[in-house]
Amino acid sequence: MHFKKAAFCLIIYAFLSGCNKKVTQQIVSKPTGPKREFRGVWIATVDNIDWPSRKGLSSESQQQEFRTILDKQKSYGMNAVLVQVRAAADAFYARGKEPWSEWLSGEQGKAPEPYYDPMVFMIQETHQRGLEFHAWLNMNRGVHKASKSIMDEHITKTKPEWFLTYGGYKLFNLGIPEVRDYITDVVVTIVRNYDVDGIHFDDYFYPYTEPNQKLRDEDTFRKYSNGFKNIEDWRRYNVDMVVKNVSEAIKREKPKVKFGISPSAVWRNASTDPIGSATQGGQPSYDNLYADTRKWAKEGWLDYITPQIYFSFEFDKVPYKTMTDWWTKNSFGRHLYIGHGVYRVKAGSKEIGWDKANQIPRQIRYNRTKPQISGSMYFSSKQVINNELSVNDSLKKLYYYPALMPTMPWKDKIPPNAPQNVKIRKIADLGVAITWEAPATPPKDGDEVNAFVVYRFEENEQINLENPARILQIVRNEGILSCTDKTLNQEKNYVYVVTALDRLQNESAMSNVAKLK
Repeated sequence: MHFKKAAFCLIIYAFLSGCNKKVTQQIVSKPTGPKREFRGVWIATVDNIDWPSRKGLSSESQQQEFRTILDKQKSYGMNAVLVQVRAAADAFYARGKEPWSEWLSGEQGKAPEPYYDPMVFMIQETHQRGLEFHAWLNMNRGVHKASKSIMDEHITKTKPEWFLTYGGYKLFNLGIPEVRDYITDVVVTIVRNYDVDGIHFDDYFYPYTEPNQKLRDEDTFRKYSNGFKNIEDWRRYNVDMVVKNVSEAIKREKPKVKFGISPSAVWRNASTDPIGSATQGGQPSYDNLYADTRKWAKEGWLDYITPQIYFSFEFDKVPYKTMTDWWTKNSFGRHLYIGHGVYRVKAGSKEIGWDKANQIPRQIRYNRTKPQISGSMYFSSKQVINNELSVNDSLKKLYYYPALMPTMPWKDKIPPNAPQNVKIRKIADLGVAITWEAPATPPKDGDEVNAFVVYRFEENEQINLENPARILQIVRNEGILSCTDKTLNQEKNYVYVVTALDRLQNESAMSNVAKLK
C-alpha cells in the first residue's frame, strides 16, 4: 500500500493541478507517498472558528470565503473536507427542521441574504475540485455556551425535558429514546436531501467531566433503565444505540454514504483495562464520555474512525507513537485515519514537541509505515492555512502527488468497466490532447463512473498503476472526456492510459495504451 520515498529531485515541473492552468518551475522535494490516502481537513463553523470568518456576512462573501478555503486546501494536497453543518441543534443547510445557525446569519433562524442553500453550494464547489464532502455534525449539543440567540421555536424551548444542563451547555439527554430517534432523523434528512460523501460525528457524546458539575440524568435512568443496574453502563448503551441506529439508517437510505467518528484519542488506559493503551489519558472516552469507541469499529458500525491524537511524540502521558500503535491494533479492519492537532503547532510553544517544525511531518511519515493507517485529518482549516512553522509547506511536499481514496470493500468492491478508445494528438504550443470514451457497458452493480484517472509513462517504462507519480490528472465525469498534458518534455516519448473510478473510488482495469512519438 505504501511506497518508499523517491529520490529527491531538484528542478521539476509543478504537478498539473488543472488541465488548463499555466505550469511553472519550482524547486521541491518529492516523497512519493501512497497511491490511496485520505487527506482531510475539518472546517469548523461553531463560534466562527474557520468559516464564515464572522457572523452576518453577505451570501456572496460567505461563498467567496468558502471557495478560497477549498482552493487553498486543495493546493496543500487535501482530498476531503469535513464541514460542520450542525454545531448546536442548528443548521447550515435549508432542507431540515432545525433553524438556521446564528454563526451563519448572525441570528438563529435567520436565513442568509440573499437566500441560498449553503450545503448545496458547498457540495457543488467541493466536488468541482475533486474533493469529498463529509457533513460534520455535533450530535450532543442543544445550546453552545457561546450562543447569543436562541429562537422561541428552538427545540431546547419546545422540548426542554429532552435536555440536560452541564458546564454552561444544554445537552441532549441521550437516555430518552425519542432523543435518539430525533438525532437519527436529523442525519437521515441530510443524507436524503444532499449529495454528501459522508456523515461525520466529532468527540462529544456525554460531556467531558468538569469540576463541581453533576450530570443529572438519574430520573431518566429510572424511567428507561432497559434492565441496566449501573448508570454508567446504561449511558454507554445509550451512545451505542445512537451510533448503531445512525449507521443502519444511513445504509438503508444511501448505502454508499460513509459514516465516521473522530473520538478522543484514549479509549481506556491500561491501568484500568488490560486491553487499553499504555497511556495516562485524563479523560478516556469509555470512562468519562461513556463512548465505547473501540466497540463501534469492532461491530462494523463505522466505516472509518479518526482518533484525535493531538499529542506529540515527546508527550509522556499520551505519546503519539504509543497511541497510534494501539489504534492500529483496535480498528478491526475499518479505515483508521489519524486526527492531527495542527492548532498546537507554534513557534516558542511551551507544550513539549509542538515548537518543532517537523512534528506534523514526522507523524505523517510514521503513519505511512503502518499499513493499518489509511490517512489523516487536520484540525483545523484556519490553522493549516496560517502555516505556523511552515506546516502547510510540509504538507505540500508530503502530498505532492494526488491520492485516491482508500476503498471500502464492505460497502462496494465492484469496479467500473475500463474506458476505451484513448487517443492522443499533439497541439502546437499547448502540449498533448488526450481523449477517451466512457465504458461501453455499466458494471454489475450499475454504478456510474464518477471520475477518470489519466496516467502518463515514459516510452520504455513499465506501466505501474500503483505509482501516484504517474497520475497526470483526475478528471471528474462531467461530460468532457479529455485532458491536455502541458508538462511533457518535448524530447521524450510517452504512453498514456486511462482508468475509471466509481463513487467509492474502485478503479477499473486500464484502457488501451496510447503512444506518443
